[in-house]
Amino acid sequence: MSRKLLELKQKYEAAGQGHVFRFAEELSESALRNLLDQASEIDLHEVELLNKELVSGGAKPLNLEGLEPAPYIAHPACGGDAALWQSAREAGEEALRAGRVAAFTVAGGQGTRLGFNGPKGTFPVTPIREATLFQVFAEKIRAASIKYRKPIPWLIMTSHVNHQATVAAFEEQAYFGLDRNLVIFFRQGRMPAVDAQGKILLEEKDRIAMSPDGHGGSLRALVRSGALAKLKKLRIDTISYFQVDNPLVHAIDPAFIGFHLQQQSEMSSKMIPKAYASEKVGHFCQQDGRMVVVEYSDMPNALQEETTRDGKLRFVAGSIAIHILSVGFVERLGDPGSPDSLPFHRADKKIPCIDESGKPVQPHKPNGIKFEMFVFDALPFAKNPVVIETRREDEFSPVKNAEGLDSAKTCRDDQLRQFSRWALAAGVDLPVDVTGLPPFSFEVSPLFADSETAFVEKWNSLPVKPIIEAGTVLL
Repeated sequence: MSRKLLELKQKYEAAGQGHVFRFAEELSESALRNLLDQASEIDLHEVELLNKELVSGGAKPLNLEGLEPAPYIAHPACGGDAALWQSAREAGEEALRAGRVAAFTVAGGQGTRLGFNGPKGTFPVTPIREATLFQVFAEKIRAASIKYRKPIPWLIMTSHVNHQATVAAFEEQAYFGLDRNLVIFFRQGRMPAVDAQGKILLEEKDRIAMSPDGHGGSLRALVRSGALAKLKKLRIDTISYFQVDNPLVHAIDPAFIGFHLQQQSEMSSKMIPKAYASEKVGHFCQQDGRMVVVEYSDMPNALQEETTRDGKLRFVAGSIAIHILSVGFVERLGDPGSPDSLPFHRADKKIPCIDESGKPVQPHKPNGIKFEMFVFDALPFAKNPVVIETRREDEFSPVKNAEGLDSAKTCRDDQLRQFSRWALAAGVDLPVDVTGLPPFSFEVSPLFADSETAFVEKWNSLPVKPIIEAGTVLL
């Protein structure tokens, strides 16, 4: 232990960060081990570069010169070419039958904003069974595996905070019927927080103030964890990426996969038309011939409010964090030595820490800087990026807040509206209000159907049709 301490102290002192070990002599053996483990995790050269780029000079304004709306492939229900979509669907189904596709869920968050104590993926979300987010995704992946007669691996990126609880939840539920050897967990990377002078902050005497490196860190975590190497051994070349808070997502969408493969794209994305100018979603744009996403907070109001001649929003394509990634592309961007690497962003935050004397500091205003990456920043590096349209009611109702917009209630209502649309399309006599909401709760498991087309086919195949009423669960 003393040799490791000496080596790390020398490295940190040479980097101007020797204060990290200020209290080392006061620590117990286990506390010192914790500090050394964290210190070993940090790339001091990377921190030095970030201090020069993002701390010393402050946050740089985003270059918006020459920004144009990005092109996208319209959904058939919104005027898109149905034959084009059918061709893409067939190509995606061929890839699924060949076993080329894996699912990938970014699931490092806790349910704190929901008033829930546990990993967000273990939050109960469905109307009747109260199935968790993880269970919903697992059933969608199982359904696709059954349909295409190929097991679909599932990558799950956890965090240091929720890794053990996430794995335990899967073990408790027997991996929701999936092959446990094809459910691959790995931890998200972390970065130290620094003060205005670029000095690494200590949360406690034995603990560095560390935070996740953003959803963009998922790409290098895939490489560093060895998860990508496992996919390559399984001859997977296509990854379906989605975040843990959106149970409506088509976790395995053959048309989306097909568009990605047909156009030889390295990274493809889904968009929804913005509901209104100031909606808090990123904007798919083009700049200097490259695809980019501009966050709502970085997009001037004047640009957000621009309209076309027919009165529609000009920058209408909203990003909802659903992507297809090629394995080779992830490998290139996740390689630490690659010239193509995601940029870090600066986030000024209130960070609980200790001062030079070891006393706790609970800041009332931002006192430190966190570094994070965004996955959509990979788009400018991608060859042939593709954006396709999806319908909000079909695929986007995230659970983010305890109440109000994007809450558990709004998500459950949106699930009920979706189930009702499917039932009505199959000819079921079901009352709904003007918003499409039925007067009672029922549920459709993805194992019964995971889309309107699948529901109609399954319903029509049933010799005896069940009654859909309060409490009905179709499995």
